[in-house]
Amino acid sequence: MPKPFETIPDTRGRVLQSLRLSLVDRCNFRCTYCMPSEIFGADYPFLGKKDWLTFDEIERVIRAFVHLGVSRIRLTGGEPLLRPQLPELVSKLCQIDGIRDLALTTNGSRLEEAGEALFQSGLRRITISLDSLDPEILENISGAKASVQKILNGIESAIKLGFEVKVNTVIMRDTNESQILPMARYCIGKNIPLRFIEFMDVGNHNDWTMDRVVTSREIQDVVTREFDIKPVNPLFHGEVARRYAVVNRPGSEIGFISSVTQPFCSSCNRGRISSDGKFFTCLFSQSGHDLRDIIRGSTSESQLIDAISKIWIARDDRYSEIRMQEKQKQLGKQKVEMGYIGG
Repeated sequence: MPKPFETIPDTRGRVLQSLRLSLVDRCNFRCTYCMPSEIFGADYPFLGKKDWLTFDEIERVIRAFVHLGVSRIRLTGGEPLLRPQLPELVSKLCQIDGIRDLALTTNGSRLEEAGEALFQSGLRRITISLDSLDPEILENISGAKASVQKILNGIESAIKLGFEVKVNTVIMRDTNESQILPMARYCIGKNIPLRFIEFMDVGNHNDWTMDRVVTSREIQDVVTREFDIKPVNPLFHGEVARRYAVVNRPGSEIGFISSVTQPFCSSCNRGRISSDGKFFTCLFSQSGHDLRDIIRGSTSESQLIDAISKIWIARDDRYSEIRMQEKQKQLGKQKVEMGYIGG
């Protein structure tokens, strides 16, 4: 059995340190780049509750990952606030020795109602996905499911409760480029860290083409028309955003996540678990490794740890580095959906 907190490198020397856990594959939005309504309609075969890992099973698998060196956990979806009794799970995870950072990513639509219970359960960091402050633009992106005001109310509520809040914004050409400066002004004005994310070809149904990518360089050029920014050092190894402090705005920062134009595969230390217990070693994977049967079987803790270790040690993913190669473009048609394993 491995020693507690023993790190394991993959075939490229990347050590497993971070895990994103999807709690549910459903969402109340139908964002065009993640879960477009024409595909994810009323008859889409989402997972049933019986398929989800239970909270006890989640705790067990998280403890196994922590044993292998994971210290950063992010709860995702779908929309994680659709998972019933979520504060109960947060409380369980907050008691696991070795987790240094527990965070949650949400679309913010239920945050105003759910925030207090989550804070009381021990959660302290929340990231809100918000792609526009213009109601019409956000409705177009979200399949007419999102309310800007409701999300802003959730952000305000989270700040008052004491959460550390961050905002993610995906920029797509001919869709929401006009929102770069409004989003920057809003977040800088409230000292909320903002992450601009390049539009990625996650999943199979978001009509991604390189022509629709507004590069981080382009976004940064727009931001610097109004704000002076200077680079700051990463907070930890494998941080995917290139971060910048806003000059003369103490506490304000903007980051750029450039998976398309500046791939960070060489330092990627993230694993992903779907709500039904599949382990994915890349956001762009074609399939995952089923841990649910192992978790629900009669296997010992050491056997579960060993199974996870063997999967990671064999990992060789570097999709973003070879995205444009013809072979990779063909394989890309079979990628897992983002709503299933989180972003």
